[in-house]
Amino acid sequence: MVRPRLRAVETIVVPDARHGKVLVLRDTQGIAAGHAVLPPALIPIVARFTGRLTCTQIAREVAHELGGEVETAVVEDIAMQLDAGLFLEGETFARALDRVRSDFAQLPSRPASHAGGAYPGERVELTEYIDHACIRASKSRGKTSRGHLRALISPHIDPWRGAIGYGHAYGALAASLAGDEDVDTFVVLGTSHAPMSAPFALCRKGYETPLGTMPVDEAFVDELAAAASFDPYADELNHKREHSIEFQTVFLKHVLGERRARIVPILAGLGAEQASGHAPRTTAPVARFLDALKEGIAKRGKRVVLVAGADMAHVGPRFGDPTPHDATMRADLERVDRVSLDLAARSDATSFWEDVASDLDERRVCGLAPIFSLLDALPSNPRGELLHYEQNIDPDDGSIVSYASLVFRD
Repeated sequence: MVRPRLRAVETIVVPDARHGKVLVLRDTQGIAAGHAVLPPALIPIVARFTGRLTCTQIAREVAHELGGEVETAVVEDIAMQLDAGLFLEGETFARALDRVRSDFAQLPSRPASHAGGAYPGERVELTEYIDHACIRASKSRGKTSRGHLRALISPHIDPWRGAIGYGHAYGALAASLAGDEDVDTFVVLGTSHAPMSAPFALCRKGYETPLGTMPVDEAFVDELAAAASFDPYADELNHKREHSIEFQTVFLKHVLGERRARIVPILAGLGAEQASGHAPRTTAPVARFLDALKEGIAKRGKRVVLVAGADMAHVGPRFGDPTPHDATMRADLERVDRVSLDLAARSDATSFWEDVASDLDERRVCGLAPIFSLLDALPSNPRGELLHYEQNIDPDDGSIVSYASLVFRD
């Protein structure tokens, strides 16, 4: 509180009837109970909550910047509110983190955090939604292509907005499973929207869904943990609120029904590599983990299907751009996205990484880490097929999240 420091939280700009726009702080780690909403006047203050300045120094800097008077008490009050809301580093947050971590560790399975919000929380309604609004609406039901399905890339945008994309991905999986009795293990790679201290985060808990729990392949998880040269559970708590894997387990459970199957949930961060742009395999601990993943898949043969819950670009005012994309800019974005997706369809992990990393600050492709990890782990370079590409446009400010559905078959 002497030198307030904001936690590493997600920031988005959203329209507001009173202020025009506000900055929303969201705790993707799931420690804070709600969001923090900052009107424009407070942003210059909170932007200086870096742990470097005292409240008095912040007040002086902001006053000088704005050409007016800012009282230290105002800065202190904002800091106290953010501290109470668990958005600042410090003792208050540390105590809350310990409680949440302890509570999560004692749970027998990971709860369905987003049921009833991002997707229907009741079994019958959810089943009907996936069947009708997703799979049938995508017209993918019954479509088959030759070859054994090895992997799929699916959106992780909320299912209300990404229904058709999910329908293409999981319609293809359903058609493939109908003639393949061997598949019983799904390695699910997801984006971690909360910061991670390690490259990957494992979880030994099954994932609950309104349709039943997807159990974990504990033996596979333990193999990966034993091979890792970093603590693969250092960021396990990130699984608590992360939706990128949760949404996949919901669709998997629907498609699988009563079929016996297990998941291997892996959050992919690769934060240091994304920040530097360096190829992940140049980092020894990352290469060792990826090798263990490839070995585990090879050992189990065609019993394993890889899944990546991954979106593509995030552009527009909500994500920090000054203006929304017009039609020309949207067409340019699709062209650039499709170049990346073509590299993915070729199972070219290295080229995909290099292509996306080259403009990561502009396109903000949040699925880079899980898609790269899936491509790297693919056995025998199967051919990929792009089933669907879409840009979801926010009706309020024109911001865009793009995503795609791909499948890989031998």
